[in-house]
Amino acid sequence: MEPYASLINDLKQKTEKTLKHLKEQLGSIRTGRASPTLVDTIRVDYYGTPTPLHQIAHISVPEPRQLLIKPFDGSPQVTKDIEKAIQKSDLGLNPQSDGKMLRLSMPPLSGEQRHKLVAKVKDLIEQNRVALRNERRDANKLADQMKKDGKLTEDLCKKAHDAIDKELKVVEAKLEESFRTKSKEILEE
Repeated sequence: MEPYASLINDLKQKTEKTLKHLKEQLGSIRTGRASPTLVDTIRVDYYGTPTPLHQIAHISVPEPRQLLIKPFDGSPQVTKDIEKAIQKSDLGLNPQSDGKMLRLSMPPLSGEQRHKLVAKVKDLIEQNRVALRNERRDANKLADQMKKDGKLTEDLCKKAHDAIDKELKVVEAKLEESFRTKSKEILEE
């Protein structure tokens, strides 16, 4: 095993965290269809504690453009708290409540809205790309430090830099694929 293997493993763990974070960010961006991940980032004031919506309610998709949110605790106050949290969110949706459950209807997106959402996705991808570049820079600095401390030879340091670049190219390809997939979801009618 190469002496810099732990360095590459650390880099892989960091890039996996970055990709997971991106997936969460992209899940909260609206497309033409309803998806439970759309409300994943919403926090509800549940008895004084900000709680993720999915922990206090069952979220289902009865129709392609509708979310049904049914609180586990059937109290009308919890339903009102969920309604407030959804209205405060940046989703731009207004829930209909019958006192026991909420319905979120997704109106069709206009062409302009779709293009704004694609631009937002592009910005998120770029932010994560910057984070990946920072992780690569840190890994390269660590490899250089290992060479300086005598833990790596010149050749092994070069191999480490190459392995770091190779890993980042793989992750950048995943970022690009995420962008294409999400953009396609947003732009399809």
